[in-house]
Amino acid sequence: MTTSRWRSVALGSAAAAILILSGCGEKRVPEPTEHATANGVTVTVTLLPAANGQRELQATFSPQQPGFHIYSIDLPSQGVDGLGIPTRLSVHGDLTPVGKPPSANLVTQLLRPAGLQTEIPVYPDSPVTFTVPVRQTGSHQADVVVSYGACSKSRCLMPVTDEVIHLSLN
Repeated sequence: MTTSRWRSVALGSAAAAILILSGCGEKRVPEPTEHATANGVTVTVTLLPAANGQRELQATFSPQQPGFHIYSIDLPSQGVDGLGIPTRLSVHGDLTPVGKPPSANLVTQLLRPAGLQTEIPVYPDSPVTFTVPVRQTGSHQADVVVSYGACSKSRCLMPVTDEVIHLSLN
């Protein structure tokens, strides 16, 4: 091999070493994530970094069957005319909510059950993600507590109330 070719190989190796040492090519540590499935819905919670040193807790509610929706977080506690169960999301343990209440990535639509005059706010028939700004107060565990109900146009699944999802923060 010629001297110029050896120099190119050496420079290439040095550049690769610098990239590795500077963090390029380094695998990212995954954010804390947990899943729970009950009564036709999988809930995935993930703790993400956010601006100003804060964190965001994201909770995605994914109906397991096509044509099923989740009720609005704005639904009154007793539903509308006794129909529906509001989606609820709270955090406890080493996470504390800060600022505003949970917000959804989708806009609700009004659903009128067959034969009734009542309109109920629901999310479209797809996964819906809620975001909650939080502050981490410890490094062990947070408990994410969820309540929800999933329905289609013709049937409803048993609601889930106060399901606890343990999120390890280590």
